[in-house]
Amino acid sequence: MKLEGKAAAERDSQLHAQRLRQAGLRVTRPRLLVLEVLEDAGGHRSVDELVAALRHRGTPLPRATVYNVVNALLAHGLILAADAGPGRALFEAGKTWHHHFVCRDCGVIIDVPCVRGEKPCLEPDLPGVEVDEAQVIWRGRCPQCAGAVQQVANTGSS
Repeated sequence: MKLEGKAAAERDSQLHAQRLRQAGLRVTRPRLLVLEVLEDAGGHRSVDELVAALRHRGTPLPRATVYNVVNALLAHGLILAADAGPGRALFEAGKTWHHHFVCRDCGVIIDVPCVRGEKPCLEPDLPGVEVDEAQVIWRGRCPQCAGAVQQVANTGSS
């Protein structure tokens, strides 16, 4: 069983290395580690969460290194970023371009499919501009928080 897991990890590492090369980036240990953690974690992760996950796995990297890696991966389209509020960027190993809904109460981030599935998803009505990407972020209450607010309102009116 351990051999199967090790073989799968090696295969994933080779795929990550190939993706880095195709994007024009050098294959480095920090880049491979950050890609692996993002893939394994699923969802959206902050730099601090990535640093903690790397430390937990026994492959610690300095915070500055993780920032540099994330910025390089982002600039080359290998990961996606979600604006989760002032000064709070979260990253994910995105396969397809999409938008985000951020709950203002609990902070959950929900992926929202892009109509076109590629960037830029939206085109501005601005003649002559070249758009690299457009990201929509909806903010409000998720179904759970909206339901809790409604339940409190109903209880208070009885």
